[in-house]
Amino acid sequence: MDRPVNPIPLWEGGAPGFNAEYGQPQPTLTPFWADESNKPRGAVIVCPGGGYVTKARHEGTPIACKINESGVHAFVLSYRVAPYSHPAPLSDAQRAIRVVRANAGSWGVLPDRIGILGFSAGGHLAAHAGTTYDAGDPGAADPIDRVSCRPDAILPCYAVMSGVAVSLGHRGSFQSLTGRGVVDGMTARMLSPDQWVTRDTPPAFIWHTAEDPVVPVENALLFAAAMSAHKRPFSLHIFPYGRHGIGLGEDQPLAKDWTRLMGDWLKEFGFGG
Repeated sequence: MDRPVNPIPLWEGGAPGFNAEYGQPQPTLTPFWADESNKPRGAVIVCPGGGYVTKARHEGTPIACKINESGVHAFVLSYRVAPYSHPAPLSDAQRAIRVVRANAGSWGVLPDRIGILGFSAGGHLAAHAGTTYDAGDPGAADPIDRVSCRPDAILPCYAVMSGVAVSLGHRGSFQSLTGRGVVDGMTARMLSPDQWVTRDTPPAFIWHTAEDPVVPVENALLFAAAMSAHKRPFSLHIFPYGRHGIGLGEDQPLAKDWTRLMGDWLKEFGFGG
């Protein structure tokens, strides 16, 4: 089986709109394989958080390795952040899903079990990709662009969800994402995943901590309510304690259990294990 071991460029010729003056590398996917067997398994793309300004290391590789423990392949997405603005990060996430799906056969990935997980602003990106997607362009010159970018599951972790309820959102993330100091109501709604849930939205695994002082827990509740209103499958876990950005949460007596719950959820939805 021909599986890459090094970071995979999302576009061989470079990302559309890439600006070398921004000092960021080309967007890539770094693979983490669950095992060396030929058994096809699901895969989860991991989007570290960082307010669309940076990408937290503790929300990348350690998370991918934990996903592997559930018998699921993982890919860490290095997506573009400020001074890039929307739609660059979303374009990277959509392309990442297409790349994994287009190579599913040769990589031992189930093409209908590709999820996307993210933390904080990365969770916003995961949910954005899970509510804004297309079936691919059958006439595209690039064969990867002919493939659907709809994820089969979304896993937002203490994620930014709502820019409509200003008191609940994370203003800095939306400012970085738009490149504007003030985000108008129409733009905030367009970029709020909780506003775009439909009867086609993929199943979701949502978790947050009740005392998060940076991204209020209401973000998770709003997204769960939207999933419920549209009768979409979801799991919601709210832990009473835990600061923002806890990652694996290994120092949190209760919140650390999210990884076990996630593993069980992925198995239940046929991702592997």
